[in-house]
Amino acid sequence: MGLGSYWGEVMDVLREIIPIYDKVNSIISLGKDKEHRIRGISHRVHPGNKILDAGSGFGNMSKTAMKLTDGKISITLYDPLVPMLKNTGTHFEKTPDMANGVFEHIPFRDEEFDAVLCGYSLRDAINLRIAISEIHRVLKKDGRFVIVDLGKPDEVFFRAGVSFYLRCILPILAFAAGGRLGLKFGTLYGTYKRWPKNKKLEELILEKFSRVEFEKDLMGGAIMVAAYK
Repeated sequence: MGLGSYWGEVMDVLREIIPIYDKVNSIISLGKDKEHRIRGISHRVHPGNKILDAGSGFGNMSKTAMKLTDGKISITLYDPLVPMLKNTGTHFEKTPDMANGVFEHIPFRDEEFDAVLCGYSLRDAINLRIAISEIHRVLKKDGRFVIVDLGKPDEVFFRAGVSFYLRCILPILAFAAGGRLGLKFGTLYGTYKRWPKNKKLEELILEKFSRVEFEKDLMGGAIMVAAYK
């Protein structure tokens, strides 16, 4: 379960859309991305924590965590795309630590972080089970794994609605926001097709973690998950 061989194509697209990524991402989440990040992170990241922002993109999960803790946390941005890291580092007053790599081979010691944050990124794992295992490994005892992402509803009717939105409505919104480059967000639907249904994702996480809190919004098309080691 994961992107497998499709991963390279997704990375190529992400590399191209860096200039419009943040703007379009907010629009296609119907403007609820900030709210979902706050709901996911609140009470799960605390002052003094050491944080890994995995698949950091523009660092929005880290920025949200910084605001919620008055900046009293230590952050490492971790992303497979070096250009994304270089661009993101300029959006912080003080440039955070940064590392380049994939979910399946996280280059940090066991039990190094208090929390691992994944904002709209875990869906891009090559192998989802291995990615979850690696995140579990680098978390301290009682560490938190926070996921904010698209959800795939378990109910057929709602799942069809989310699929229709991603396949047909999203490209129109992305084009309006980002021009021809925005059309490349259509690749998002390919990642969604390979993403497990909400219940299956919860089961996968529970293979490694002791407890999971699973919140849903937008008919289950958006999820905020906290898993505890």
